[in-house]
Amino acid sequence: MTHAGPAVTHAVPAGDPAGPGAYVLGVDSGGSGLRVALGRVGEPGPLATTVCAAPVRTGPGGIDADHLLDQLLPAARGLLDRASAAASTEARSEDARAHGAPADGASAGAVAAAAIGAAGMATLGDRLRAELPGALADALGVRRVALAADAVTAYAGAVGQRPGAVVAGGTGMIALGTDLKEWHRADGWGHLLGDSGGGAWIGRAGLDAAMRAHDGRRGGSAALLDRLRAVFGPAEELPGLLYPRSDRPAVLASFAPEVAACAGA
Repeated sequence: MTHAGPAVTHAVPAGDPAGPGAYVLGVDSGGSGLRVALGRVGEPGPLATTVCAAPVRTGPGGIDADHLLDQLLPAARGLLDRASAAASTEARSEDARAHGAPADGASAGAVAAAAIGAAGMATLGDRLRAELPGALADALGVRRVALAADAVTAYAGAVGQRPGAVVAGGTGMIALGTDLKEWHRADGWGHLLGDSGGGAWIGRAGLDAAMRAHDGRRGGSAALLDRLRAVFGPAEELPGLLYPRSDRPAVLASFAPEVAACAGA
């Protein structure tokens, strides 16, 4: 295991901490998509959740903060509208039971705090650190922002504030542990340099076997070649479909279920 280095950034603009009943936002930005949850301080579980259409792009400047915000802000506003409508319905129902008259609807309100776990945050997150706190404050009234690698938020969700270790597997793969003094990691280096055992790694191995069968090389799989053609079209056109895309890890991971199906056949 190697030392993980700084994994968490807290950005705290001026303002009071989130009190009971305040809205809070949780965001998971991974290799295959962006998931958003809205909750309230002091209440168990999320009020509402949503999944955005595409994984956040990564470019020469690191994780694309504008692309994240383009997806996150509409999603957050939609969740606030849903929560407001549900609260208004509940308030009218309670008032009708108590007084026989409808109550006024509740406004959506602002988000007091947001926690964002992003794949690649530790090494590619400079733009997120620079741009997200101000943008979220302006758009949603967010007063407190915590930015972390998605492996750190996975650890917090699984273990909490205790020493331990987790293996987080999805599109990528990372092992992360801490004694609450230092963080240590193994892998999590992305689909080109590692993520061994993750969805993109499995999908790439399956496509490699399919292309070997296409060429007549050793280690090929005719079954996986058939699945490649069914999913992507002619094998010789796959490089043109795959290499120009900014969401290559997600595309590779999308083939992992085909590998599993062929392995079980």
